[in-house]
Amino acid sequence: MSLYSAGVEYGIHCLLYLVDERGDTRESSVRDLAELQGVPQEYLAKVFTKLARARLVVATEGVRGGFRLARPSDEITVLDIVNAIDGPKKIFDCREIRERCTLFEGAAPGWATEGTCAIHAVMLGAQKRMEEALAQQTILDLARRFGRKAPAEFGQQVNDWMGERREGKGGGDIPVNQV
Repeated sequence: MSLYSAGVEYGIHCLLYLVDERGDTRESSVRDLAELQGVPQEYLAKVFTKLARARLVVATEGVRGGFRLARPSDEITVLDIVNAIDGPKKIFDCREIRERCTLFEGAAPGWATEGTCAIHAVMLGAQKRMEEALAQQTILDLARRFGRKAPAEFGQQVNDWMGERREGKGGGDIPVNQV
């Protein structure tokens, strides 16, 4: 079982499509982003509600309204997205098993329970390092990495496809507060 939901993956991918490797932003509807990536539109609309609530994206006005990044792409971290969609998550929940040793006969001695559980401490350290790693990566970092991998014409194909949708194909989004 994974720690983070599919919504986190969908959200990160969508935000990547709202920026190019230079950091220039694009605007798109949830409908178009869902179609572009082959993901469920209804679920993606809920993801965008959370992203908007966290002020990572903003809705745009008009009949063909959609979303764009609310901040520069180098200021939106992967951890921001994770927390917006799934909320803060602990990777470990210490159940204080150290108090239950049968040899303690129901009364664990102080030496066994004082301080943070050693296992819990390891897990807290792992969580901290994981969150630090997610906080160090921005949408722009990911867009640049993707841009180095994709053929040069792919970025233009995405721009053209989204532009066609904005000019008449596809439709606008339901405002975030109505999703």
